[in-house]
Amino acid sequence: MNTEQTLLCLAIALLAGLLMSRLAKLVNLPAVTSYLIAGLLLGPFAIGALGFTGLGFVSLEIVDSLKIISQVALGFIAFAIGNEFRVSQLKTMGKQAITVGIFQAVITTVVVDIVLIVTHIINPDIISIPSAITLGAIAAATAPAATLMVVKQYKAQGPLTSLLLMVVAIDDAVGLVLFSASFGIANALEVGAISVISVVVEPILEIVLSIILGIIAGYLLNWLEIYFHSRSKRMSLSISFVLLTVGVSMMEFDIGGVHISFSLLLVCMMMGTVFCNICETSEELMGRVDRWTTPVSILFFVLSGAELDLRILANPLVLLIGIIYIISRSAGKYYGAFISCKATHCSDEIVNHLGITLFPQAGVALGMALTAANLGDGAVIRNVVLFSVLVYELIGPTLTKRSLTLAGEIIPGSKSARTINEDVDARR
Repeated sequence: MNTEQTLLCLAIALLAGLLMSRLAKLVNLPAVTSYLIAGLLLGPFAIGALGFTGLGFVSLEIVDSLKIISQVALGFIAFAIGNEFRVSQLKTMGKQAITVGIFQAVITTVVVDIVLIVTHIINPDIISIPSAITLGAIAAATAPAATLMVVKQYKAQGPLTSLLLMVVAIDDAVGLVLFSASFGIANALEVGAISVISVVVEPILEIVLSIILGIIAGYLLNWLEIYFHSRSKRMSLSISFVLLTVGVSMMEFDIGGVHISFSLLLVCMMMGTVFCNICETSEELMGRVDRWTTPVSILFFVLSGAELDLRILANPLVLLIGIIYIISRSAGKYYGAFISCKATHCSDEIVNHLGITLFPQAGVALGMALTAANLGDGAVIRNVVLFSVLVYELIGPTLTKRSLTLAGEIIPGSKSARTINEDVDARR
């Protein structure tokens, strides 16, 4: 796809997302769901199938070639989530967030593992033990992007929202450890040998190095900010640092037989956390950066919708395993959050509603599924995760909005920023 066609695709994707959000507003759906539907319509199984390059995405390969946009969007999303880890909030909710973040992920993995292993025992042809263990670990991952988009669109505020944003951030680190350990065990079951380096050393190194890199980037950003006085230049510097950390965190190399890599979400989140706690003007800068990155976020969700492979719906085996996976993961997330919130003495609103807000699953899970492709039936794992992402991303945002509304942190009928701006324009 040449430059002109790429620009046409991106422009149409952005316009389609915006127009679809107007339709979604009529039926009271979150904007993020409309962006995903726009992507499905432009994808290679709808408009893209017509073969007009530029009008839609004619193949999954073309969508994949625009992956850099999704990576950049995830970097900004993680940077914004880091803003939730202010010292004042950590003092009041830090212990609860860490406890809930760890235990709900572990409980979800255990529940999905048990259900899928029992399924294997009942009928070994449906799914293998290595695949069951791997899918259990993937189930722990929660998508921060859709959650953050819903929170921002409806200006959700309150204890549940604050805890939710911290938990989805912690979830990335916990999910990484669970996946690395489970995938190492799954590999061992297939080849008959376990690697301590891949199961223990590499995941711990990835987390530690990601945190260190994020801390360094946060301090450097704050140090350079003092040399610029205009708001636009400070915003530009913040954006350049997010792009820089995204680029660095995508690097991979080997040292002495140990594979070194970074977690993009963890690096950018840690940079945002450090920056917001040491920079006096971070609140304003975060707001300006957020407004600048809105089109990138829309493109991220449209591209996410376009990359969903609808051919998996024609495979009965994938649908069966997918349904089992979705039900068991949903139960694990809900009851894992319920139990851990009860144990940490959270309010009834948090206890009853946090689990449902953790249902969305997308990019991180797909990345794990791609890694799991080396297993004997890695294709089954990837397709099951694709199916679950299709379901969770379409209904997850709506469930998150409903839970936040029931908890009293989204006021029904309140005006969004978009509506307020339209009222201001109308009065001019």
